[in-house]
Amino acid sequence: MNAQLQMIPQPHTKPTQAQTDIPSWNLTLRIAFRFSMIYLGLYCLVTQNVASFFNADEGAVIPDPATLWPLRSVISWTGAHILHVNAPVTAFWGGNSGTADDMFGWVTAFCVLMIATAATLVWSLLDRSRENYAELHKWFRLFVRFALAGQMLMYGFAKVIPIQMAHPKLTWLLQPLGTFSPMATLWNSIGSAPAYEIFTGCAEVAGGLLLIVPRTTTLGALISLADMILVFMLDMTYDVPAKLLAFHNLLLACFLLAPEVSRLVRFLLLNRATAPSTQVQLFRSFRANRIALAAQIIFGLWLVGMNVQDCWSYWRTEGDGRPLPPLYGIWEVKQMSIDEQLRLPLLTDSTRWRRAIFDLPSRNCAGAYTQVRYSQASLCMAFQRWDDSFTPYGASVKIPEKTIVLTKSDDKNWTANLTFQRPAENQLILDGRMDNHQVHMELQLTDRNSFPLISRGFHWTMEAPFGRN
Repeated sequence: MNAQLQMIPQPHTKPTQAQTDIPSWNLTLRIAFRFSMIYLGLYCLVTQNVASFFNADEGAVIPDPATLWPLRSVISWTGAHILHVNAPVTAFWGGNSGTADDMFGWVTAFCVLMIATAATLVWSLLDRSRENYAELHKWFRLFVRFALAGQMLMYGFAKVIPIQMAHPKLTWLLQPLGTFSPMATLWNSIGSAPAYEIFTGCAEVAGGLLLIVPRTTTLGALISLADMILVFMLDMTYDVPAKLLAFHNLLLACFLLAPEVSRLVRFLLLNRATAPSTQVQLFRSFRANRIALAAQIIFGLWLVGMNVQDCWSYWRTEGDGRPLPPLYGIWEVKQMSIDEQLRLPLLTDSTRWRRAIFDLPSRNCAGAYTQVRYSQASLCMAFQRWDDSFTPYGASVKIPEKTIVLTKSDDKNWTANLTFQRPAENQLILDGRMDNHQVHMELQLTDRNSFPLISRGFHWTMEAPFGRN
């Protein structure tokens, strides 16, 4: 029986401390580990890295601990009295995330850095005789693996099921490129190429899945590092307010790869044979390690299932997978009268509309000019003036009654009631009262395929001018 047990294949990792001697760590390595554990661990705990174990998007169920008392008060006090910042120290996205690049996020990172520095100094003074932290390292490594895997899976599936960068809204199609912010340019360029977004999402999901299994952690960390370098550079060059998050996810990948650097250099750069990984198992018994592996895989499946379910649900209810709303499209205002006075299409007339846009409701309902969520409206509507500015509304359309009720997000008491007629599929007539004026509009539907961004598609063979139109 003993001989048979010895023939059972053992896990890929090396024996535990009880089976082999662990070399002493030098002073620099011990201090680096202390600081890394405190800084990275604390940052993950107070931001969305750990909250994402239970949330499939930013702060959906459990807010980041940094945005809750007492951490929120400490961060706000530090910003006001230590750093003397003039901007309000409040969390982005309604207080649900401490990882954005607003003042709250930067002060949070500063507080974590100061706490980690002080704690590392105290720890180093009190624990000078320690030879190594191999036992502590294996457990913190497990924590880092899943902290990074959660982020990779969350953002990866948000691209595989394309909801992070949705297809450009109708209002975006009408705006000159020069009016876009760098982030809006990035979001719309990727959103208009869903195949590329899905591809990048698959790369992030692959890194997250490989991080779940101990045997494939190094490969998962390498893929995650490459993904995070790309994301960080995009955030830096397109001014996306997620630079702090991308940078810290990059640090997590570097922490996982740090013990493997010498092996990777020998194999990848020096083309030499290398020894197996020296990462130890969590427990001393074979049975306990098998149970631990099963628990890790089950938790990984939980992360996968949660993110897939949430992203799919969002895509079907709030993303591009929704049915198109009534009157969806870009409508050219061919004729408009106010109080029975015909208004000519003049650039100097600020009361005469140029277009009416009926679109899917979204967080950026009217493009770059506002970021308002119309949760109670059946769709998003915007009027475009002749100076190309937009006025956004929430719109509730009732087809049987042929009525439209418009609302404003910044004035809960404001409403406008319109009736509509649709003599033909591409014709629309609106009548009603807005701002105490009687309005009448005759509109014609613009063919959405007239925009090359929508209709051009993919070409294997291209002639000059190479896709400019």
